Amino acid sequence: MKALIFETPNKPVIADVPMPSIKDTEVMVKTRTVGICHSDYELLAGRYIIPISYPVTPGHEWCGEIVEVGKAVKNFKVGDRVVGECVVRTPERLHHFGFSMDGADREYFNVNPDWLHKLPDSVDDMRGSLIEPFTCGFYAVLRSGGTNASETVVVSGGGTIGLVTAAAALGMGARVIVADPIPRRREIAQKLGAEAIDPTNNGPEQVMQMTGGKGADLVVECAGHDASIASVFDYACQDGRISMVGINIGRKIASNMGLMQLKNLTIRGCIGSPGVWPAAIRFLEKTGIDLSPIQTHKFSLTDAVKGFELGQDPKACIKITLTTGAKH
Repeated sequence: MKALIFETPNKPVIADVPMPSIKDTEVMVKTRTVGICHSDYELLAGRYIIPISYPVTPGHEWCGEIVEVGKAVKNFKVGDRVVGECVVRTPERLHHFGFSMDGADREYFNVNPDWLHKLPDSVDDMRGSLIEPFTCGFYAVLRSGGTNASETVVVSGGGTIGLVTAAAALGMGARVIVADPIPRRREIAQKLGAEAIDPTNNGPEQVMQMTGGKGADLVVECAGHDASIASVFDYACQDGRISMVGINIGRKIASNMGLMQLKNLTIRGCIGSPGVWPAAIRFLEKTGIDLSPIQTHKFSLTDAVKGFELGQDPKACIKITLTTGAKH
């Protein structure tokens, strides 16, 4: 079978590898769709937030179909469409699927069913591969108290995480403003139902004008870029809430820190999506939110290296999805 392998840092290859086998406690999954994530590029470059080793197969944003079930597995059957969590625990240690252990960028893989969630029929394979990033945006909004139709939410950063965060807040009924300097990202935000601004054109002032001088009830920082992080306090209203999602490690950023006290802000950091997968999947099913505008390009698994090359240009695309004969 075919698999994408990072043999060493900065060396991705498509290789023929043996078919895996399953234990009695595992299932075999046929991959249908896999998204390329920004953190996959961190892995490719030889760095990640936990220890990693090579060779490794990436792929943690995936949707697949169970094609074989171990004798001891009770809650899954052949034909179930499933998605899987990224941060998983084995008897030995905590793992990141697709980073510290091989992921889904291959035609078939064996997996512990405890890490899986069934997909409803109304969530197709393409949207299924966005479940993992969507859970992160969904969690970022919930962790700061959720939102509703009475509130304005500013999402700073319009990449995949920013756009799925906007979709989650829109699904909860809020007015959403996405701030991003790249025109295509603003266009996608508008297709999702959000408003959009260019933050390089005095973003905080634009938000204040759009909200009658109040500001945003909730600000979710999703870019991790210096300018984005420095603006979050300015976007927020009095007694506002801020959820910090974008990762920025090792850099010091100048910001108007006094606004935390002057505005009486509540600030939370968050990472991942612990405990929210079932709720996020039901949310997508019940709301029917169309996430497809985020998925700007598709490549077959055998063309994954080309997909990774294109994905390095944030102006050219947002989310690249790899397919292995997926049904749409």
